[in-house]
Amino acid sequence: NGGRSTRFFAMVGNTTPGEVVPVDSLRPGTTGLNLVVKVLDAKEVMNKKRPDGSSVRIVECTVGDASGVILFSAKNKQQVETMKVGTTVRVHNGKIDMIRGTMRLAVDQWGLLKEESGGEEVLPNRDNNLSLVEYELVASTDLF
Repeated sequence: NGGRSTRFFAMVGNTTPGEVVPVDSLRPGTTGLNLVVKVLDAKEVMNKKRPDGSSVRIVECTVGDASGVILFSAKNKQQVETMKVGTTVRVHNGKIDMIRGTMRLAVDQWGLLKEESGGEEVLPNRDNNLSLVEYELVASTDLF
């Protein structure tokens, strides 16, 4: 299983608007996430030219805080430029995307990434990598 553990999940509710949450509280299907994370590494996973001359570039970054780390998918020029190794970033209105059963933190057109200056130093906990946990969606009748 490649060091991955498997967890079963049911969809969970969103966080309170504006609430900054720790990485280890992230769950599949959550949206409206606000976090302060440090960028630990960045790897370009796609760089293709479109027929119109524009390009599609996706960079996956490991980001984290004191509670854990997760992969972040930077999907546009602004996001790629913001997610530089060693930078502390504030994620506004982020969401969790599921890629092959694992979680990725992402920001779509309704979210925002902003470099965080000043404040407390973020020391990520690399021992708790949420993107290494494999999830499987199961039906549940116990929610209501």
